[in-house]
Amino acid sequence: MSAARTSNAADTERVGGELAERLKPGDLVLVTGELGAGKTTLVRGAFRALGMSGPVVSPTFTIGRRYEGRDGVRLSHLDLYRLADLGAEDPGLLDDYLTPDAIAFIEWPAVALVELPEPTVRVAMCHAGGDERDISVEWDQ
Repeated sequence: MSAARTSNAADTERVGGELAERLKPGDLVLVTGELGAGKTTLVRGAFRALGMSGPVVSPTFTIGRRYEGRDGVRLSHLDLYRLADLGAEDPGLLDDYLTPDAIAFIEWPAVALVELPEPTVRVAMCHAGGDERDISVEWDQ
């Protein structure tokens, strides 16, 4: 496990970029943390490092977004905050995002933990006062 403390959005994006260096298609990253902890900022940094140049925004109201990174690598960004129970949703709701050719990041994954494949990485973020954030990264590998 590794840990970092960031003091601004650029630092949080840098941590995301460092995380991305070890990822490959088929990997799943679970990102937890309270509202405003910087989850989407971390994902943005990872996607930038993976070659995505357009805007990266939270998919809170759409559940997920797909992007394309360098060398055609698919990038999936899911936000399950609005879901109360994945069991009440379409059984294939996440299938288009969790594919072998994609690196997937899921914010607020707790509602789907039983249905999800084993994650490659678990990232936990929390406020540490002011603009600071504590970030812990736990690799399965």
